[in-house]
Amino acid sequence: MAFVGDSRDLTHSGSEARVGDYFALLKPRVMSLVVFTAVVGMLAAPGGLHPFVALVAIAAIAIGGGASAALNMWYDSDIDAVMTRTRNRPIPSGRLGRDDALAVGLTLSAFSVAVLGLATNWVAAGLLAFTIFFYAVIYTMWLKRSTPQNIVIGGAAGAFPPMVGWAAVTGSTSIDAIALFLVIFLWTPPHFWALALFKQGDYEAAGVPMMPNVAGVRVTKNQIVIYSVALALASFIPIATGLAGPVYAIPVGLFGVAFVSLSVRLYRAEGADMRKSARALFVFSLSYLFAVFLALLADIVVSNWFGVL
Repeated sequence: MAFVGDSRDLTHSGSEARVGDYFALLKPRVMSLVVFTAVVGMLAAPGGLHPFVALVAIAAIAIGGGASAALNMWYDSDIDAVMTRTRNRPIPSGRLGRDDALAVGLTLSAFSVAVLGLATNWVAAGLLAFTIFFYAVIYTMWLKRSTPQNIVIGGAAGAFPPMVGWAAVTGSTSIDAIALFLVIFLWTPPHFWALALFKQGDYEAAGVPMMPNVAGVRVTKNQIVIYSVALALASFIPIATGLAGPVYAIPVGLFGVAFVSLSVRLYRAEGADMRKSARALFVFSLSYLFAVFLALLADIVVSNWFGVL
């Protein structure tokens, strides 16, 4: 299959591919945050795992996340070739063939699910399998190109990892695990819509119906504010459930105020200032999710090691 305006046949085996190209196929920077949230979910769960089993479980979750990324790159290689942000990825750049990416994605998917199931339990393995399926099929193949709500619904894929980590320890889910899911689920729309605002031309050229291209900039900014407020409030649910305490509450409160403030600033901005504000919110949103889960991890450590509630 050759892309429009590109004579290269990207179904070839990719003789120029290097180890780094296969590694890039797994979206390591994106998936590192996914793995981190899964690890925190694992540590937050009651009980525990043998350290070696925990390492195997983390590796399996990481491999599963990478597998879903490879399947995403395989299917989206046509639009990746159009967008400036993604055109240098291994497949559109011609360094790796689509068939190779598909083989890597399917192989790693089966391997990761099997390893997690054998190392921990099949509830966790089933959740991991569903996460891969949701990202690769529900989001990538169906929602992404068909509805401006693609990020809202598809965001569930990135929100499952803490539940997978929790289930790896307990063999079940709980209200606490769902609370962690909800934080990531509500974080996803403002994060990606901010990106879509300053990369609007890319998505339009690729034919991806992101909110700014379909509903307009004003509606997108309204939605960003609504989701930002909901996210800031939902981030306090772990306190209400008893999962976290003041060590978590203080930084999360400060980051929540900052997130909402940046979204309001974006709402008021126009023209070039709007693009700058959108970029600022996007960059901060990366820090926000990391900060929330790092604060939860710190709260767990302080509570367990020093007995501070």
